[in-house]
Amino acid sequence: MQSYVIHLIRHGAVDETLRGKYIGRTDVGLSEKGKQSLRKLYESGVYPHPRAVFSSPLLRCTETCSILFPEQKPECLPAFSECDFGEWENRSAAELAGDPKFAEWLQNSEKTPPPGGESGKVFANRITKGFERLVGRLMQEGITESVLVTHGGVIMTLLAVYGLPQAPAYQWRMDNGYGFSLRINSFLWMRDKVCEVFDTCPPAPKAPEPDPE
Repeated sequence: MQSYVIHLIRHGAVDETLRGKYIGRTDVGLSEKGKQSLRKLYESGVYPHPRAVFSSPLLRCTETCSILFPEQKPECLPAFSECDFGEWENRSAAELAGDPKFAEWLQNSEKTPPPGGESGKVFANRITKGFERLVGRLMQEGITESVLVTHGGVIMTLLAVYGLPQAPAYQWRMDNGYGFSLRINSFLWMRDKVCEVFDTCPPAPKAPEPDPE
C-alpha cells in the first residue's frame, strides 16, 4: 500500500512573538536572528529534499521557505494561515488584561472568538479541511514526499486531530524552524483519517554508539 510523507515545519522566529504579542494574520517578516538561525540549520544539511513545498501565504512562512528550500518555489495555501486574532492582533496579554471579552476568550477559546477573529473551532475546521484536501491531492498526483511550512498553532492542531500516537495539542509544541514528519498510509487514511508521526523534522541527532569493549 502506497504511503506519503509530509514534513510539517514551523516558520522562523519573528520579533513580535518574542515580545509576547498575538500574531496571527498580521503579516510580519522574520527577525534577523530568526533568519540567521534558519541559515545555520540549512547549512548543516539536515532538511529533506521533497518533490513539492507548500506554505502558508504569510511572509514569515514564505521567507522561511526561501531560506530552507531555496531551489523550490512554494505553493501558498491560504487554509494554513495562522489563527486570526481579529482586534487583538499585534497586542499582548498585558495590554488586553482589562478587557472582559479577553477574559471570556481565555476561559473558552474553542467557542469564543476574538472580536473580528476566529474561534478555536472555526480555526480547526479551516485547517483540517485544508489538510484533507492537500492529502487527497498528494494521492491523486502521486507526490510521495512534500513539505508544508506553516505556523505552530496550525501544526499542533493538525497533529492533535490526525497524529499517531495520539496526544493533546500542547504536547506537539516545536521550536521555530522545526517540526514533525508524518507518514500517511493510504488505506489507514481512507479508513480512519490518521497518520503516523514518525520523526522530528529535522531529525533528532542519533545518540553515539557505545565504544566496543
